[in-house]
Amino acid sequence: MLETIDRRPGAVALAVAGYFLLCITLRLAVSNSLEIDEAEQAFLSQFLLLGYGPQPPFYNWLQYGLAQAIGTSLATMTILKNGLLFLCCLFYGLAARHVLEDRRLSATAMLGVLTLPPVFLLAQRDLSHTVAALFAVSLFLYGFLKTLTRPSLFSYLVTGVAVGIGLIAKYNFVLLPLAAILAVLPEAKLRARILDWRILAAIAVACLITLPHGFWILQNLDFASSGTLNEMREREAEGPLLQALHGVYSLGSAIVGGSLVPLLFFGIAFRGNIRAIWQVESQWSRIIGRMIALCLAAVLVIVLGLAATHVREKWLVLFLVLIPLYLSVKIEAADIDPTAGFRRFALMVGFVVVTALVVVSARAIVRPWFGAYSRLNIPYAALVDAVTEAEGGRPALVLTNDKQIAGNIRTLIAEAAVAMPRLSNPLPIDLSKRPLLAVWHDDANPAPPMPDLLKDALKASGVPEAAITPRNLALPYLYGSGSDRYAFSYVWVSK
Repeated sequence: MLETIDRRPGAVALAVAGYFLLCITLRLAVSNSLEIDEAEQAFLSQFLLLGYGPQPPFYNWLQYGLAQAIGTSLATMTILKNGLLFLCCLFYGLAARHVLEDRRLSATAMLGVLTLPPVFLLAQRDLSHTVAALFAVSLFLYGFLKTLTRPSLFSYLVTGVAVGIGLIAKYNFVLLPLAAILAVLPEAKLRARILDWRILAAIAVACLITLPHGFWILQNLDFASSGTLNEMREREAEGPLLQALHGVYSLGSAIVGGSLVPLLFFGIAFRGNIRAIWQVESQWSRIIGRMIALCLAAVLVIVLGLAATHVREKWLVLFLVLIPLYLSVKIEAADIDPTAGFRRFALMVGFVVVTALVVVSARAIVRPWFGAYSRLNIPYAALVDAVTEAEGGRPALVLTNDKQIAGNIRTLIAEAAVAMPRLSNPLPIDLSKRPLLAVWHDDANPAPPMPDLLKDALKASGVPEAAITPRNLALPYLYGSGSDRYAFSYVWVSK
């Protein structure tokens, strides 16, 4: 296999496609219950909105489109996520070809994307919007580097499309094109690309793509920004100096955590040439190095400006994803024969990403042996089957106060509308549909009373209080051990 890839570096794309196909297969085989982001996407896939909350809407729009075309299911969500990750790797490799002559090094850069923990680990557990933003980053790199090497109106338009997609995929993407422009300006031979009139076409396309959501942002700025800002501020009571120290430390830790694996893999693969690679410089290493430095410097300014004390590794992956390309162009600039290094690198990447995938997939099966359960073990399908059998039919409307329940039932009963009273207002849900299923869960009580939120929603939809009769179900976990059960409570309203 390695010899085939060595002779035909283009075979790397097929190997990467095979990896993501394996990701899809294992995810569907292990459990039909959803993780947090999956459940949120399943629930929101009922609606086409200009904005959904703290995260931009691009991933939601893609999920909505798939739901309308082929239905909401775990399969459609898994295919979308892994499809975007494959396109991220593919466009990254195509971008690398514009600045690398040796195809083995462009293949190395492509494989380098898989060494990033948010790609080979976090994304296979639970990511959504970051995945869409990574695709936008790779598409941007492809258009941007093509514009610098072989400019055309098409390359400028591709770059504009990528910027537009990136801005509605993840808000921090905005730092990347700004850093790219600043990184090119010191290069006299390439400066004209930035000053070319065709950049106006790229800006126009980006503006058209972002305009609908931008209009929503102007009307919902606090709603859109509050989630991330609150998550970044964990230590507001400690004073400005300690906040700054915690913020810088958290940022540094996230940078190390996000870059350690690719740096380690490249270091091992090309271990005999580390000094030469470190000392060499080229036009492309300067540009890409400046982009990384400018993006991280901008994040530092944001952290200090917002008094942020918590920076998550996945927030930086949009910038750290440039590291494999940066190292690949430095290797080529050092005039090193990449044959042996490429083989070692491909072997290490293949072993680590497949091993990580198997471990992530197996956790739903293995953890119950030790009495530990995850969301993948919760028996939502058994809940739907039990209610359907007990009530003699399937609901047309489901009410719940739990996003996990909402998303899972949405994938299991695609024809039913699913509403969360607090979140579904003003989401367009017709609460007069019948039969109606209201379902909830309480970790602390196997037979909890109906939450006031759901009770008020039922009354508002015309259900008399006398018809609100809770029932309780205790169902075995998926891959559960012994008598362990997960409790649901529900109310069924037929008229």
